[in-house]
Amino acid sequence: MAGKTSPALRAAQIVFGLAVVFFLLAPIIAILPLAFNSSVFLNYPIETFSSRWFGELQNNEVWRRSIVNSLIIGSGATIVATVLGTLAALGLRSSHLPFANAIRTTFLMPMVVPAVVLGVGMQMLYGRLGLANSYLGVIVAHAVLCIPFVIVSVSGSLIAMDPWLERAASSLGATPLNVFRRVTLPIIMPGMLTGAVFAFATSLDEVVLTLFVAGPNQRTLARQMFASIRENISPAVAAAAFLMIVGTLCVAGLVGFMRWQRQRALRLQPA
Repeated sequence: MAGKTSPALRAAQIVFGLAVVFFLLAPIIAILPLAFNSSVFLNYPIETFSSRWFGELQNNEVWRRSIVNSLIIGSGATIVATVLGTLAALGLRSSHLPFANAIRTTFLMPMVVPAVVLGVGMQMLYGRLGLANSYLGVIVAHAVLCIPFVIVSVSGSLIAMDPWLERAASSLGATPLNVFRRVTLPIIMPGMLTGAVFAFATSLDEVVLTLFVAGPNQRTLARQMFASIRENISPAVAAAAFLMIVGTLCVAGLVGFMRWQRQRALRLQPA
C-alpha cells in the first residue's frame, strides 16, 4: 500500500536512531563515572569510588568561585536574552515590518558567526566602553549568543497562536498591555521557558567568548575546566562536568514538568 512503511525500513530507522543517540551520549556516559574515582588520574578501571573531587570543588576557592560566577553570569544572560529575544520575536511577526527577513537574519547571526570573531570584536568594543573585565560585559556577551535561541523558540509559539485571539480581546476593550499579559504571554510562555533553558545551557557552556571578555574575577566554570585541562588534568574536571550536566538536565526537566502541568490544566478546564 502506498505510503506504508515496510517493517525492514522501520527497523532500519530505529537502529539508525539508536546509533545516533549512542554516538551523542557515549562521551557523557564515559566521563560521568570518573567524577567518583578516588584516584588522581582519569583512567579506567575505577578501583574505588569516592566523592573526594566534589569536596575539591567545594573547598577549592578557584573552583568554588567559578561555579558562583557561572550561576551569576548564566542567570543574568538568561534573563536579558529571554526579555530581548521575546520582544524581538513579537516585533518580527508583524507583516508590516520592512526588511523583516534581513532583520531576522541579523538577530540570528550570532548562531553562525565564529565565537572568535565575536570575542575579538567585543573585546575592542568593551575597551572603548569601559566594560572590559566586568560582570556586566560578560553577561551582555553571553546574552548576544543566547538571544537567537529565544527568538527561534518564541517564534515557533507565535506561529502556532491564532491571531484572532488577540483581535477578539482588543475588540472587547482590552488595552494592548492587557492583551499581551492575559492572552499572548500565557500562550508563548512554553516557548519562552524552552528558550530560557537553551540560553542558560549556552551561557554555562561558553568558553571561547569568555576568554576574550572576562577577567580573572569573572572566570566561569567552563573556562576553569578549560584551564585545568591545559595545566593539570584531574578528576575534579569530571566532577565539574557532572555538576554541569546534571544541573542542565534538572533545569530542562523542571521546565518540561511546568509545561506538562500547564497543558494538563488547560485540558481540565471546562469547555
